[in-house]
Amino acid sequence: MYLGKVIGNVVCTVKSPALEGKKILIVQPLDRQSKPTGKPVIALDSVGAGAGETVYWCRGREASFAWYPAEVPTETTIVAIVDKVDVKDEGTTDSRR
Repeated sequence: MYLGKVIGNVVCTVKSPALEGKKILIVQPLDRQSKPTGKPVIALDSVGAGAGETVYWCRGREASFAWYPAEVPTETTIVAIVDKVDVKDEGTTDSRR
């Protein structure tokens, strides 16, 4: 599972019936210092995330579990909106950022 920031949305007029009513967002992966890393990914939103929000996302088979028992064809799903991230810096005892 990964952290990311929502940087945009995708609009599809023609899509699989299994995707009807589901929001599709563009997520920029973040590293442990909340800096962009890697290429953006396309993710289905299961929690109502919006532009600029930090999110927790998963990929692979588990990405479809958010809609169980429905079978949704997705590789990546946003599963949480992040309120705060605490990272302990190497070499320090303070975990606040």
